[in-house]
Order: sequence, then C-alpha cells, then structure tokens
Amino acid sequence: MWRILSLTLIGVLPLFAGLKNLTLDHALDLLDKKNIEIKVAQFDEVMKKYDELAVEGKNWGSATITLQALRSNDAGNVFGFKLQSREATFGDFGAQEFMTNSGLCQGGDQQACSDMYNKPPHELNYPAPRNHFVTKINYQVPIYTGGKLTEYKKITRKLYEMSKLDTRKLRDEKIFQVKKAFYNITLVERYVYNLRKIRRNMLKLKRTILEMKKEGYTKKTDVLEIEARLAKVDSMLNQARLNRDLAYQFLSFLLDTKVDSIRKVHLVIHAPRINKRNIERLSLDIQKAKMGLEVARHAIATEKANFLPMVGAFAEYGSADNTLWNDFAKKDFFTIGMQFKLNVFNGGSDKAKLEKARVRHMKVARQVELARKGIALKVQKLQTAIRSLEYDLRSEQKQLNLAREVYRTYEAKYKEGLASITDVLIKQSIELQVLLEYLQVANKHSEKVFELEKILDMGGRS
Repeated sequence: MWRILSLTLIGVLPLFAGLKNLTLDHALDLLDKKNIEIKVAQFDEVMKKYDELAVEGKNWGSATITLQALRSNDAGNVFGFKLQSREATFGDFGAQEFMTNSGLCQGGDQQACSDMYNKPPHELNYPAPRNHFVTKINYQVPIYTGGKLTEYKKITRKLYEMSKLDTRKLRDEKIFQVKKAFYNITLVERYVYNLRKIRRNMLKLKRTILEMKKEGYTKKTDVLEIEARLAKVDSMLNQARLNRDLAYQFLSFLLDTKVDSIRKVHLVIHAPRINKRNIERLSLDIQKAKMGLEVARHAIATEKANFLPMVGAFAEYGSADNTLWNDFAKKDFFTIGMQFKLNVFNGGSDKAKLEKARVRHMKVARQVELARKGIALKVQKLQTAIRSLEYDLRSEQKQLNLAREVYRTYEAKYKEGLASITDVLIKQSIELQVLLEYLQVANKHSEKVFELEKILDMGGRS
C-alpha cells in the first residue's frame, strides 16, 4: 500500500512543480506566449483587421438569393402572379364571360346584353386561390461613391495599425512588470543574504558574550540585548521572505505559469542613451497620435463625399411559377439598371458634419504637438532622475561599506572590553538602515530605467 502511495506521489508532485532557475529572456518569451492580457489585445487586433476587410468587401457589391412562397386569392395578387409566371390570358380579364354574353345577346337575350357591359367578370374579381413561388438572384454594386468607401478603408486600416500599437504598448507594460519583478526578487534575495550574514555574526557575538559571561566580563543585560536584536532580525527575515513570495506569485500571474525560482539579474542597470531626435521615432504614444491625425484627415474626405453624387448598378434574374422551380428557364426574367443619387439639400446637416470633421482635425493636430512635447518632457525628467539616483547609489554604496567597517571595528572593541554591547548593536542598526536605504535607492533607479524603456518601446530584450 505504501509503495503504491509513494509511486503515486512521485508521479503527481511534478505536476505541481514550477519553473526553476528561470532566466529573464525565457520569462519574456513566456510572456509573449502565455500572458492573458496580451492575448486579449491580439484578439482586438484581429477584430480590427476584419473591420478593414468588411469595408473593402463593399467595393465588390453584394449578391443575394431570395425565395418567396406565397398563396393568395386577392384579385390583384392572383392576376400579378399569372403575369409574373407568364401565364396571363385574355380570359383572366373576363373575356370568356364577355364573349358568352355577347353570343346570348345576339340571340335576343336582353339580360345577357345588360350583363355584357354592366356585370363585372366573376373570374377576374373572384379568382380561385393560387400558389406562387418566386426565385430571384440580385446583385448590386457601387460604381462611384465620391471616394467614401476608399476613405473608409483607409480609416479602418489606420485603426487596425493603432490597435497593433496598443498591443505593443500593453506588451511594454508587461515587460516592465516582469523586469521589475525579476529585479525586486534579486533585491530581496540580496537583502535576505545580508540579513542572514548579519544574523550569523550576531550568533557568533552571542556565543562570545556567553563565554565572557562565564568569566564575569559581561552583564546579563548584554545577553538580553543580543537576543532582542536577533528576534528583530528574524522578524525582518520573515517579512523579506513574504515579500519574495508575493513577487513570485505576481511573476507567475504575469507568465500564467508557476515560477519557483529565477536566475538573479545584475543590480547595476544602465539607462538607454537617447536623444531628442529619436524620441518621436520610438514613442508609441506619438506614433499613435500621428495615426489619429491621419484618421481625422480621412474623416474630412468622407464628409466631403456627401456633396458628390452616388452611382450604383444592379442586376436581377429570376423565375416564377405556381409550382416550385417549374419550367424555370421558360418563365425566367431579368432586370438591369443604374441609379444616380445626389443630395441637393438637407438643411445644412452635411455642411455641419464637414465643419465638425475639420475642427476635429485641428484638435488632433494640437494633440500630436502636445504628445511630442509631453513625451519629450517626460523622457527628460526620467533621464534627470536616473542620473540623480546614480549619484545616490554610489554615495549609498560608500555609506554601506563604511557602516560595515564601523560595525566590525566596534565588534572587535567589545571583545577587548573597549566598547559596550549597546554601542555594537547601535552600529549594527546603522548598517541595517544604510543597507535598506541602498536597496530603496537601487529599487527607484531600476524602476526609472525600466519606465524609460517602456515609454520608448525599448524593453523587449534590452
């Protein structure tokens, strides 16, 4: 029984295991393949592409097949049915009754003479019910629309391209989050490593204190102080581990794949070099704003088309009979024609729409200008912040080196009886505080660098 259970567990456990030692490049590959939000954005792209194809298809017109099945005893309908079926005769007009009354009238029947001119034909006004089946094939095609269909196609094309930019922008955001998660995990790992190192030193110091206490060189409070500090470090370690677990959970969510461990990244991140001329070329927001300006320009041309004629052609072919598809070729019919349509007056509505499109074009033009200046300003602010944080990082690193050296010096002094345990723990607290400040500055620096990459669509594999 236990053997079977063990084999079952061995087979099941790998199903719950996550990726181990995951590299950043592999994570970015998984992001493209498995991130749900990116997949949703890609579906939006496909729908926009079908919008473009739908507009393009209107240039080829439309063909429909219609089948009607009717039954009526309405005099007008029945006579129309016979006409469309090519079966109408003079008898349908009451000619047979007229000729009968005419013969009787010539024989001296006065009533027949009167009915011949005054009594409506019964067969014409009260026909028997008749079935009618009509099959039609209809084709309509636009010949000239004033350029409206052409402009609509250009608009839907630009909207499709804009949706692709939206997907790229979303992808940049997710890349930013993945890189940030990798960097945060690496920072926490470094923090945990330093805390463990500090804890080991404290344990050594505690052993030293206990040995010195046996010889009567230390006080009981020294032991209590070191134990209290150890408890504080253990609490900080536990909090750091929880933060690391949260970072792994978020990374697993982004990749839609469980991640157990990563390959740590370099903490020294270099900001991309960029100049003003490249900002407009790289920024997705500026590219999208410029596409929006083109859409607004095409919208003006679309409204202008309302002042131009619309020309279309149509053709219809079919057959009708009181029996479905009976003698189709003998009773077929066709109709072809063209239509010319020109709007000469609609109360100024088209004029108002045209002016609105022109105003919108001017508005979008200003938005493009605003996007250019806004993105340039944002890039400059990020570059300034990055340079400032680089100076802070160098300063914090020196402060951390100094704090560690001071702590080691006071630890040695304590062992020689030249410093109190309180002095040693104060210096250790200073080392921890400086370490935290260094990691916070490093975190801010990485966030600004990744944000700059995101704005300039440079985060893919850099």
